[in-house]
Amino acid sequence: MRRAEPSAGMVRSMPPPFDAAAVRREFPILTRTVHGRPLVYLDNAATTQKPRSVIAAVDDVYGRSYANVHRGIHLLSQEATQAYEAVRLKVQRLLGAGSDREVVFVRGTTEAVNLVAQTYGRAHVGPGDEVVLTEMEHHSNIVPWQLLCAAKGASIRPARVTETGELDLDHFAGLLGPRTRLVAVTHVSNVLGTVNPIRALVDLAHASGVPVLVDGAQAVAHLPVDVQALGCDFYAFSAHKIYGPTGVGVLWGRGELLDEMPPYQGGGDMIERVSFAGTTYARAPARFEAGTPDIAGVIGLGAAVDFLLGLDREAVGAHETALLTQATAALAAVPGLRLLGTAPGKIGVVSFVLEGIHAHDVGTILDHEGIAIRAGHHCAQPLMERFGVPATARASFAAYNTPAEVDALARGLERVREVFA
Repeated sequence: MRRAEPSAGMVRSMPPPFDAAAVRREFPILTRTVHGRPLVYLDNAATTQKPRSVIAAVDDVYGRSYANVHRGIHLLSQEATQAYEAVRLKVQRLLGAGSDREVVFVRGTTEAVNLVAQTYGRAHVGPGDEVVLTEMEHHSNIVPWQLLCAAKGASIRPARVTETGELDLDHFAGLLGPRTRLVAVTHVSNVLGTVNPIRALVDLAHASGVPVLVDGAQAVAHLPVDVQALGCDFYAFSAHKIYGPTGVGVLWGRGELLDEMPPYQGGGDMIERVSFAGTTYARAPARFEAGTPDIAGVIGLGAAVDFLLGLDREAVGAHETALLTQATAALAAVPGLRLLGTAPGKIGVVSFVLEGIHAHDVGTILDHEGIAIRAGHHCAQPLMERFGVPATARASFAAYNTPAEVDALARGLERVREVFA
């Protein structure tokens, strides 16, 4: 988000030192080789690697204290339940939520968005209504709303993105009208690295009485998030983007909204009482957690939150910004390279195209140099269409990446150009 410039007389404090080498030692996979070369992992926007603490936490569940959670009276079940429920408090702290009851465990950001679409959305969106999105949304924050709108006779209105990759705030504001029922917007673009001004968007939407869902999948690992300060109504993220396991994520929602929403799925643990005459449902969050959950995955999420909060977030942010600055300068020096996304204040994502070379070919050659990037449309085809490209190559950074790895990326791109010379 945009930060105010220091006023006269303010002293700029230096960011604390950051030891990326020490962080790297916590990630076993970073010591391996790929095609005979040291692994340079720059695909963090797709998924992050896992530290020893997360691996150990998942292993400990299955090796020492595994049992099904809730309702069990034996010791293993009680231990597993206690560890599982303790993660809600950790996520509450991570997001600045008002209560752990507002933390719903889901399979990831995708399921969180679908949950809101199929509960809150179905209850509030009708024929002729509108849902406002942006051109920079991930497919997971587009398709669920398309399904809802198709079923309800509603429509989607996407806010424009500028040439620099910023959201056009005037256009966004102009889309809000008497038929707008919900806004769904990404906190950080997975293609552009753009950090959207969520508080400003929320204020505009709330002025029209419209609730806001924020896709935080790309934000939580890089930015401190306070849902109360942001003012949004729903916030979603995935564990695997913050050094945790796959298949687990979080939907945060305002307690009063969650309590009003109907169940998403039926089954065990989301009920209060069942009879053939009718069923009554548990309060949130249990209402939205039908069936046996990914117990080890949630506990692994808790370990990932501990790891993330154990880092100096300011120092990590400064480190990742330095990597982005270095990478942007290195890519700008490559002949025929076009960088997509130059918004001020963006996070560590660089998406680019090389003239005459398909992104998949770029990714393949870099892979043989030991460099892992992402190549394709990044589940953001409307954004690709907006910029007139079928795909991009994308390098994305995390706390464990180093300046030497950015240098390796630059050398790898020289190799790509040699191959296609």
